[in-house]
Parts: sequence; structure tokens; C-alpha cells
Amino acid sequence: QVQLVESGGGLVQPGKSLTLSCEASGFTFSAYYMSWYRQAPGKERELVATSTPAAGSANYADSVKGRFTVSRDNAYNAVYLQMNSLTPEDTAVYFCNARSPRGEYDYWGQGTQVTVSS
Repeated sequence: QVQLVESGGGLVQPGKSLTLSCEASGFTFSAYYMSWYRQAPGKERELVATSTPAAGSANYADSVKGRFTVSRDNAYNAVYLQMNSLTPEDTAVYFCNARSPRGEYDYWGQGTQVTVSS
């Protein structure tokens, strides 16, 4: 049974940092693209960052480049999103996503709320 369990969300002040974690099970984690998406109220879900299976590279949305860092630990089947210099525009539900190399399998976590507010 595939599971993606996010944690680490919460309320944080603007300018502060937060790290999200996603623990995965039920599939070959090291072979999958692991991504973070987010969805703000009234907006479509958007891709934030992707970690490639080889763990050697990552891609980011322009809105988070230079502030967010995605990393993975294939030994622990976990992916992380380090978020720095948070702004109220980063407020959203953040979702962990796992996608197989050819795209035939696509799994989602339940999401974790991040609220940036003073």
C-alpha cells in the first residue's frame, strides 16, 4: 500500500523558515520523481519543486527559486522542502507527490497547511 505522509506545516511569521517532510512507503522510492506542490485558496495546484530519482538535480518554480530547497534521502524514503524567507504568498496547502519515471504511477499525500502571517 502506497503512503505519502507530509509533516512540518504550521503557522510562521514572514521572513522565517520552515521545513516540510514527506515519508514514503509502498513503492521503489529511489526510482521516483518526488515533487512538492501547493494549492492556495481559490487557486490551482502548482508545482513548487521536483527532485529527480538520481537525487542529483532539482527543479523549482520561479516563485521559489533561491528561497526553497528540495532534498531527498533514498535510504529513509523521505523528501524534504526547506523553505526560507517565507512570505504571505507562500500560504497554501503543500502536497507531496511521487511519479514513476514513465509517468504511469502518480501518488499524492494528504497535504500539510503552511500559513505565513504576522
